[in-house]
Amino acid sequence: MEHILDCHGVIKKYGKKKALDSLTLSIKPGTILGLLGPNGAGKTTLMKLIVSLLRNYKGDIRINGSKPSFETKKIVSYLPDREFLYQWMNVEQSIAFFDHSFVDFERDKAYHMVKSLGLNVNDKIKSLSKGMQERLSISLAFARKAKLYVLDEPLAAVDPSTRDKIIQIIIENFDPTSAIIISTHLINDVEKLFTDVAFVNDGKVLLQGNVQEIKNEYKQSIEEIFKSMV
Repeated sequence: MEHILDCHGVIKKYGKKKALDSLTLSIKPGTILGLLGPNGAGKTTLMKLIVSLLRNYKGDIRINGSKPSFETKKIVSYLPDREFLYQWMNVEQSIAFFDHSFVDFERDKAYHMVKSLGLNVNDKIKSLSKGMQERLSISLAFARKAKLYVLDEPLAAVDPSTRDKIIQIIIENFDPTSAIIISTHLINDVEKLFTDVAFVNDGKVLLQGNVQEIKNEYKQSIEEIFKSMV
């Protein structure tokens, strides 16, 4: 089966510091990968390379067989770890903006998700709490019919009950011909979503594999294994 994402020997430097140090990672269709690592491990740098926001790296990155570029952005849905929505828009305007920007955007799905997450389409984004803005961002990201979803700390600001609802929405809307990468520190809360995990530290992948197989091998929870490795 062809990988949706292939990273081989990826090196990215900021000055003399290596943010990524010969990092290798592969993801097949049907994978929901938890990208786990401490702050400064290289997770966000890797994600920005995948979505072509950073350049000038060594090694090889392929998305559906192609190097990151304007063309691959058409099949990658990216949710950064910072606010990115236009604050002057309301919820409905932000849906219209995404519908205009992405040919794979499914407007009806976006309306369904924002309603399920308790958002009013007439609410101004600037009036929404950080957690409510995260609900909207996730709805917009998953209303695209992408091949790869790249989510950087998408659930940090939402309350536990909403987090469970979002996880259920992701599972219900997940297309097994696509793949998802989720960077998170909320390992216990989000682990049930993952099919696979990759532990990252100092710009390297320390371990990657199927969640259940790793738990069976180490006889520990994913968070316990993570803490022992990093």
